[in-house]
Formats: sequence, C-alpha cells, structure tokens
Amino acid sequence: MSLYPGLDAPKPPIYKRLWALFFVVFVVLSIGGTYYATKSVDYIWRWYTVPQYFFYLDDVEVLAEAEGIVASIEPAGEESAVVIRGADGEQRYLVPADGLRVDLDQFVYVDDVLGSSQQWKSGLLIYGLWITLKVSLIASVFALIIGVATGMARISNNPALRWLAITYIELVRGSPLLVQMMIWYFVIGALINKSIAGWGLGPVPTIWFGVLSLALFTGAYTAEIVRAGIQSVHLGQMEAARSLGMSYGEAMRKIILPQAIRRILPALAGQFISLIKDSSLLGVISIRELTKITREVVTTSLQPFEFWIVCALLYLILTFGLSLLVQHLERRAI
Repeated sequence: MSLYPGLDAPKPPIYKRLWALFFVVFVVLSIGGTYYATKSVDYIWRWYTVPQYFFYLDDVEVLAEAEGIVASIEPAGEESAVVIRGADGEQRYLVPADGLRVDLDQFVYVDDVLGSSQQWKSGLLIYGLWITLKVSLIASVFALIIGVATGMARISNNPALRWLAITYIELVRGSPLLVQMMIWYFVIGALINKSIAGWGLGPVPTIWFGVLSLALFTGAYTAEIVRAGIQSVHLGQMEAARSLGMSYGEAMRKIILPQAIRRILPALAGQFISLIKDSSLLGVISIRELTKITREVVTTSLQPFEFWIVCALLYLILTFGLSLLVQHLERRAI
C-alpha cells in the first residue's frame, strides 16, 4: 500500500514535460527580469575589475641592501647574477634576466631596484575565502565533537552531566552569536591574554576566539540534533546489545551512533551550512574573512553591487558543495 496516495501514482509523459517547461520559463523570466532591472538602475557596472581581486600580476622587485658599484653581471640560467662591491664587501643578487635594470660599473644606493619580474598572486577575495573555509572547517570539527559529547551527556543517567549539558545548551541557544563573539574576544579573550602574558607567552591569535565561539554555538544545536537522533533509535537496540555482553559505551559506539548518524546527516548538514554563513560575523572581532574582505574591497573600489554579488556567489559555492558532499554520504549510508 502506498504511503503517499495520489502523490506517487503514475503520471503521463506530458505531465513531466509541462512542469519542466514551466521551470525553464520561470528561470528565463527571472534572468530576463534581473537583466532589465540592472539596466534600469542608474549605476555603471564594472565587472572587468573583479578578476584582479582573485588573481593579479604583481611586480616583484629585487632591491639593493647596500650601496656600491655593480662589479659584475653574469648569466645564471634565466636569471642574472649581479655582484655589488661596496665598503662592506661584495653582495650577490639573483635578478630575472629580462627585468634587469642596472648596468656594469653603475653605482647603486640602498633600496635601488636591481631588477623586477611579474608573478601571479592571489587577491583579497581568495584570501578571505580561504580564511572563511579554514575557520568553518576547524569550527565544524570542534562543533561535531562538542555536539556528540554534549548530546550523549544530555541523555545520561548522571544528573551532573545531564544538568551541565542542559545549562550549556540553553545558555548558548538563548543568546545571539554576535554577543557571544564579543564576549569571547573582548572579555574572556582579554582575560586569557592578560593571564598568559604574565607567564611570558604571546597572545592567543584572534582567529582561535572566532573558531571557539562558532564551535560552541554550533555545538549546542548539534547536541540537540545528536540527542534526537540517538533517541530515535529503538530502545530494543540498546537492550539487545547489552544482552550480548557489550558495555554501554561499546553499544553506543558500535550499534546506536552509526544508526543515529545516518538519520541526522541532513540536519547536521543544515547546521554546518549555517555555520559557514555565521562565520560572516567574525569581522566584528577583526578576522578578515570573506565578508570583511568584501567590505574593504567595496570601500576602496566603490563598487558595491558587483562585489556583494560575488561574495554571495562564493558563499553559495561553499554551502552547495557541502550539500553535495552530504548527499553523497547519505547515498553511501543507505
């Protein structure tokens, strides 16, 4: 008997074709409407400036570190070996042959350019994307560990563990992430750095306070997801495992958690997608992730439309990639 009467009944071929046509028309109209709107706005679009914020050609200069006379210039493969003789002796520099800017017996001063070459370098948007990806990955690992441990404590028979888990979950879920970031950085972070400074240690990098705030915030939601997943597994599974001689921890690790993880994968994916987007708040504690970098680029280029659209697309690539990964894991788990 069908679980969804009427919904999974056989449909004629024209049914799918009509709805496929509807989808195509909707997409075309949406694109056309967006294009018309962009033409109607009193704004000069300059998309050609965007690529340089991903990759650009930079002039790398070789500078003289001491003054003296160019004593010799000898070929060294694709480079030229420039020897400068001064009062402190001789210094040897490798300069690109096609970018050589000095002649033999020429007198050079400190910081004079001996030669230059062009090299491809990553731009600000690539840097911001990398920081966002790094922070999100590290925070996701910590959040998963915290969430599994707290979720198991949440259903533990130990009242201390259970109450601690409930307190942590309610405190974190009941306050905004932005406020938690500010507290971690400006209050707890300041106290930690002041304490370890007395031991002669350097300050903790800001990025770790951002990772910690994201991990603890997401871990609280992950804990409830894990708790619900564990409780969705029939109690008889645990009883059967214990009757076979397994300990509680062994039964949880080998029997209950594998089944629970398969059931909660979609919910976990949604939570970690939210974590990636929540990382956009890290700019308030001076972490130069993608959103903060975009704000800097918009301020200098005066092109808000182009760069905020690019920023949104980059977040979409990250989150959509995670969604595809989770879908692949779901198919393998079934």
